Amino acid sequence: MAKKQFKAESKKLMDLMINSIYTNKEIFLRELISNASDAIDKLHYKSLTDDSIKVDKKKFGIHISMDEGNRIITISDNGIGMTKDELENNLGTIAKSGSNVFKEENKHKKDIDIIGEFGVGFYSAFMVADRIEVKSKAYGSDEAYEWVSEGIDGYTIEPCEKEEYGTDITLTLKADTDDYSYSEFLHDHEMEHLIRKYSNYITYPIRMKVSHSELKKGSKDEYETKIEEEVINDMVPLWKRKKDKIKDEEYNTFYSDKFFDYEEPVAVIHTSAEGLVSYNSLLFIPSHAPYDFYTKNYEKGLQLYSNGVLIMEKCKDLVPDYYSFVKGVVDSPDLSLNISREILQQNNALKTIAKSIENKITKELEDLLLNDREKYEKFFKAFGSQIKYGVYDNFGVNKDKLKDLLIFTSSKEKKNISLKEYVDHMDKDQDSIYYVCGETIDKIDLLPQVESFKEHNYEILYCTDYMDEFVLQTIGTYEDKKLVNISKENIDLSSEEEKKELDKKNEDAKEMFEVMKDAIGDVKEVRFTNRLKNHPVCLVSAGDVTIEMEKVINAMPTDEQIKAEKVLEINVSHKIADKLLNLYKKDKEELKRISKILYAEARLIEGLSVENPTELASLICDELVK
Repeated sequence: MAKKQFKAESKKLMDLMINSIYTNKEIFLRELISNASDAIDKLHYKSLTDDSIKVDKKKFGIHISMDEGNRIITISDNGIGMTKDELENNLGTIAKSGSNVFKEENKHKKDIDIIGEFGVGFYSAFMVADRIEVKSKAYGSDEAYEWVSEGIDGYTIEPCEKEEYGTDITLTLKADTDDYSYSEFLHDHEMEHLIRKYSNYITYPIRMKVSHSELKKGSKDEYETKIEEEVINDMVPLWKRKKDKIKDEEYNTFYSDKFFDYEEPVAVIHTSAEGLVSYNSLLFIPSHAPYDFYTKNYEKGLQLYSNGVLIMEKCKDLVPDYYSFVKGVVDSPDLSLNISREILQQNNALKTIAKSIENKITKELEDLLLNDREKYEKFFKAFGSQIKYGVYDNFGVNKDKLKDLLIFTSSKEKKNISLKEYVDHMDKDQDSIYYVCGETIDKIDLLPQVESFKEHNYEILYCTDYMDEFVLQTIGTYEDKKLVNISKENIDLSSEEEKKELDKKNEDAKEMFEVMKDAIGDVKEVRFTNRLKNHPVCLVSAGDVTIEMEKVINAMPTDEQIKAEKVLEINVSHKIADKLLNLYKKDKEELKRISKILYAEARLIEGLSVENPTELASLICDELVK
């Protein structure tokens, strides 16, 4: 029989199908299984609307077999089959989809879930095969036909023998090359892997012969190979089952098997949403960060399915960066896919799903914080940095979504509290939320600035993460309460009368402070303060850049170096204040030496290095021998 040319009559188009549209050769199996599923769906649907069609739905299924010696793969289904004209129209015309025609003809009817749409998935098989044979017998017909093609040169259609209705697709694989081993597809373990990866939730059983090694009877070390036909796919995905019928153990097993994490997740979010956009999702919040989470190699994203068929292994558009730790799957019939079903077209449906998922994750974390503090703190220890990143990223555009998920150590009882809990604890006359930053809780607790706030019974947030100050400055205010760093200048808890008295003492000592400032050479100002109780001195920040910011940014592996404007504050009630005033009158050189020691002391308290430790050691020794 003479070979027919494809109606598209374009060698370039066929070449595009095989070499450009599909970027991953292994998806040919997904496409052919999806087509087989569509064929069964069509027959199933017709049997519901046509009483003359008598089929045993329990026998519906897809069979896959491999002949390694002849390099042949066969995918068979017992679906509706194709007539000669349908073979001509569906396979002889590139981009003509029988599934799409079926959907159009029945678009006024509900519950039609046909996967195929564009009619090009079949041609993906030419990526791995140099010959394709399709034997098909339409349901109710006595005739069967075989469509054969070796690619661009065209195809033939001839009558053939086939006992049962349905379709058999036989691929003769290409020879292996240095770049690609097509023989991999002839191994049952590889085929089983691909079926589970892409088509595990096709609603009909996918059967394949699988080899197993077993000990021979009566032998301790001799094995024999047994070949058995097994159902490979799970068919009904966990996310489509009713939540009240699923046990926690099933969720944990699914999570472990799917995402290779053998610790139970902190939380499971199972959603079935209907409306303008319908979808099912099963999301997991891990209990710990994967080893590569904070590296550039980590890829965020949820597995995306359409009608149970895997479309994308990691769809990054479904979760924002600050929730990149979330694992899970999303399945929707309402997505607009591109021609190869590999890349999702940007559309409102995807954005709607992503927004819904984000809200559900936020709500789950808020509930966890409120109802299971132990679990939440475990989560926050692993992923708190990611939440903080979300707060200050993009100039704080998402801060209002995330600020209630933050927790910090409280100066009272050293327990973690949220901003809301802090505000709930506040006295009515307190107008600010106080915080302080440092390397560790113990070091912060000993800071001179902290002492007077404790004495006034003010709660302080202890911030030990390098991001904390950037995060809290980004938030700025919470429930009309200003977030205030107690290590910044002009933070004074004294009374108005005490402030006036302090202002007078600072004015009277102005010239002394100039001498001290000149001796130190690295401070914006020297002054007395009421903020200290027992400590003689402290360093505070002037301006927007704080001392803690200076430490953080200067520790980064970049050339950027910044310097906070520092103010040396001296406890006006400490004996050192009187000592300094006396030295100013009697021995200005000694005043300069003491000023340098006090400044070095204040730097060490703040966790800053001393620029000239040799000079400091000499100054201290000189004072000790006096």
